[in-house]
Amino acid sequence: MSTHTIPHPPSIEAWKNLQKDIAETCKDYNRPLEEVQLLAVSKTVSADDIFPLLQAGQTRFAENRVQEAMRKWPRLRQQFENIELHLIGPLQSNKTAEAVKIFDVIQTVDREKIAKSLAEEMQKQKRILPCYVQVNIGLEPQKSGVAPQEVLPFITQCKNRYGLNIIGLMAIPPVEDNPGPYFALLAKLAKKAGLPKLSMGMSNDFKTALQFGSNVLRIGSALFGNRAL
Repeated sequence: MSTHTIPHPPSIEAWKNLQKDIAETCKDYNRPLEEVQLLAVSKTVSADDIFPLLQAGQTRFAENRVQEAMRKWPRLRQQFENIELHLIGPLQSNKTAEAVKIFDVIQTVDREKIAKSLAEEMQKQKRILPCYVQVNIGLEPQKSGVAPQEVLPFITQCKNRYGLNIIGLMAIPPVEDNPGPYFALLAKLAKKAGLPKLSMGMSNDFKTALQFGSNVLRIGSALFGNRAL
C-alpha cells in the first residue's frame, strides 16, 4: 500500500541554499543565471505552508492537479499579485476550463484532444497561456507525453491547427537511468522546433539538467520534503 509522506513547511534556508546551488552550477556551465527559472512544486502542500516562500520572494510555483490548485491559489493570489502558476500534471479534457482559469502556464500538452480543448477554452475565457509539449522522453508506458519522434509534427499541429502558444518542451527522464542523454535529446528537439524553453530537472538532477540547457527547474522535495503518494 502506498503511503503519504506529510511535507514540512518549506525551509527558507533551504530555498536560499538552492538558489546558491543553481547560481554556482550556472557559473560552472557558463549559463546566465537570469535565464533560469525556479518553479517551487507545491503539490500536497497547504496554502499556509506555501505562504513563507511567497513572503520570501518566490513567485513561480507548480501544481500537479487542477482541483488542488483551485482550492489553494485563489486566496494566495489575493495577497500576492505577481504569482506565476504552472500546471505540470496530467490534464483531462473535462478540467481544461478550470485549468485555463487558474493557471498561467500549461506544461502538459500531450495529445490532440487536450490541444483542441485548451484552444477552445482560451478563446472562451479570452486568455492566451504559454504552453509546453510534454515529451515521453524515455518511451515509458506508465508516463504521459508525446513520443520523441512525434514531437515536431505535434508542435506544428498545436500551432497551426489550434493556435496554441507553444514555447517549450517538458520531460521527466526514467528514474533509474542517467538523465544526461535524455536531457540532451530534449534540448535537441527544442532546438529543431525553435522553442526557447526547456522544462527539465528536479531536486535530484537539476545540476545535470542545467548542463544540458534547462531554463525551467521543477523543484519540490528540496524545498518541501519528500511527498510519496
